Order: sequence, then C-alpha cells, then structure tokens
Amino acid sequence: MRLDLTEDQSFFQETARRFLESEAPVGYARRLIDHPTGFEPDVYRRAADLGWLAPMAPEAFGGGSVSGRAAADVAIVAEETGRTLFPGPVLESNVAAAAISGLGGDEHKAAYLPDLISGRATAALAWSTGGDGWPAPGDVSGAGVSAQPRTGGGWRLSGTVQLVPYGSAVDLLVVSASLPGGPGGLFLVPAGTAGVTCRRMDTFDLTRSLSAVELAAVDLPAGSRLGQGETGLESLLVLACILQCAETVGAMERCFEMTLDYAKARRAFGRPIGSFQAIKHRLADMVLWLEWSKAAVEAAVVAWDDSRGENGTLGAGASTKSAEAAEAAEAASVAKSVIGEHGPLLVRSAVQVHGGIGYTWEHDVHLFLRRVEANGYLYGSTDFHRSRLAGLVGFPAPA
Repeated sequence: MRLDLTEDQSFFQETARRFLESEAPVGYARRLIDHPTGFEPDVYRRAADLGWLAPMAPEAFGGGSVSGRAAADVAIVAEETGRTLFPGPVLESNVAAAAISGLGGDEHKAAYLPDLISGRATAALAWSTGGDGWPAPGDVSGAGVSAQPRTGGGWRLSGTVQLVPYGSAVDLLVVSASLPGGPGGLFLVPAGTAGVTCRRMDTFDLTRSLSAVELAAVDLPAGSRLGQGETGLESLLVLACILQCAETVGAMERCFEMTLDYAKARRAFGRPIGSFQAIKHRLADMVLWLEWSKAAVEAAVVAWDDSRGENGTLGAGASTKSAEAAEAAEAASVAKSVIGEHGPLLVRSAVQVHGGIGYTWEHDVHLFLRRVEANGYLYGSTDFHRSRLAGLVGFPAPA
C-alpha cells in the first residue's frame, strides 16, 4: 500500500517484516504444504505477540490499534504476510475478532477476545452463499446453513459451508445462517461441537488450508448468536475482501521484486535479459499493475476505517454511518475488480520472465501464482464485483 504511515505504524510494519524474514520466509510455507493443520501454533502465537491480532478488538479486552485505524493496521500485517505467504489464520482471526467486537456482548468479548488476541485460540468466518462468492443483494445470511430455534431456547444449525480458510484447524467458527421468517444470523460455533465435521479440501493454493465444514443438527445455546436483527455479515465480508486484497498486493509486490532481480541477474547473448526491450515492456506493465492495485487497496482501507461506527461497530444497527459504509462497499469491489484482473496478469508475467525455471516445482514463483490466482475467486470473482459495483453506483449490471 501507499498509506502515509505514522511512526508507530512504520515500526509495526518493520517489526512484522523482520519477523517474517527470520521466522517464516517463503521456504517455511513450502515446508508446511503437507502439514495436518496448515500452520504451526507456536510460530502463530509468536506472531500474535507482535500485536497482529489486536487491532480489531477493544482495549478493554486486551486489543488495540497502533494508529486508531484498525483496518489500516491489519492491512499492514496482511501485506507483509502476503510477501512470504505466511501460513496461519491471521486475517481470519482478525475478521472474527471484528465480528465479536462489533456485534457481541461483553460476555462474548470476555470469553473469546483475550485468547484470540494472544494467539492461544484461532477463528474463522464460515459463511455460505448461493451465488458467486457473496450473498445476493439484501441477503444478510447467505445460503446453505439454516438455524432453527429449539424448544426451550437455543438454536439448531444444519448445512454445509465450503472453502473455509483453516476451517479444520481453528478453535472457533463464526457461522452465517438463515433464520425462519427473518434476517440471517451469525453464530459462534466452537470446534469440537457435536455435529460439526471439517474436511480439508484439495485446492490450487498449496500454502493455505481450506476446508469444507458440515453442520449436522448442531445444537447451540441461545447466547451463541451474535447481535440481533441485521447480522453485519456484509461489513464483515467487505472487511475480509479488503484484507485479502492487501495480502494479494503483498504477494504481487514480492513476486515483482523476484522477477526484477532475476531479469538483472540472468544473462543471455552476453547481457542481462532485463536489457531487452520485450522484457523491459513486460516489467513496465507489471509496475503499472502493481501501482494500480496498491492505490485501490489504499482507498478501500481508508473507506472501511471511515465507515466504522461508534465503539468499533461494524456498521450494523443504530450507529451505522450509511454513506461511509456504502463507500467502503464500493471501494472493496473496486479493489477486488482491479486486483482480481491485474494480480493474475502480474504473476503469470513473472513466470514467463523466469522462463523454464519458473515452471519448476523447486522455484517459489509458482507458489505466489497459486495464491494470487486463488484469491481472485475467494470473496467474489472479478466479474462478480464489477456487476456488484455497477449495482452499488446505480448503473445496470453488465451483460
């Protein structure tokens, strides 16, 4: 990103980068491809000690943002983790913390936030849709999971959610579900709850674990529901989309740096290949795509932070800043549209500039290609977000 970082944010970024370079470079992610959970809890907890999981939680429960702008702080972490493809539910736990902080009561915050912030526990948002990676307009629940009230109190959840990041490894799932005769709801479902089955999926991105979560008549207490009325799912998905875009930009930037270094070092016909006009033009295109993507993420991060309601709410309920929330939703779709198109172009160009070695298993460039390509479809594809953006700004959706 190109945010004007405060002194504290610059130190936060530098600390994160040094930690990743020493403890979790790209080779670390490669070693964990076949790991049962996809990440190592000890390294994850040490990352949490640096404050990576605190920005979305209130100070009263152990959280706190270094700048007072939570999305900007987490986006710094997202970009740095994208540079090394850091394995672990950092972004997912931040989104879950935002849900609990903005929609939960003090009992939810006290029960879950301290462990999430410290890294002793992990969480992920398990939301389901019936379309292209996003609920339909006005649908705050998604489709695929239903919640029925139980006689005597509590809820019973049934359904399946696909592509949940680290779903088989986290300690807590924040599940979106439809409700009979009303808006949807968000429910806290601890791992190990009877009826919950998680299956790790085989996916294109080898450095991130994705799971299918099945809920078979899962009984939950009444207090498991977050908030009442509007679920805040839309704001959570906007946040998740923005953070994922920041992660993608980090991966794009590191991939470009690798490619530029290779173009300077690799020689053909007695000169560096980067001196040839065709390679120069390709590198110039990559710079342009990267800068567009950085600008789009910056605008989205600023818009989401501006949309925050009082006391860190998600923009659901009486404290909603409707104009700012709409701007954040638009900015998120702009960022996803820009990065969803130009991220894959950049990483594919990186592979081509590397030539034959770029197609080998041993080279790391294919790992970045896998992450950027996969990110292009999570939280809505490029085509979907362009159609969504057209609707948000009042234009007919493209055919």
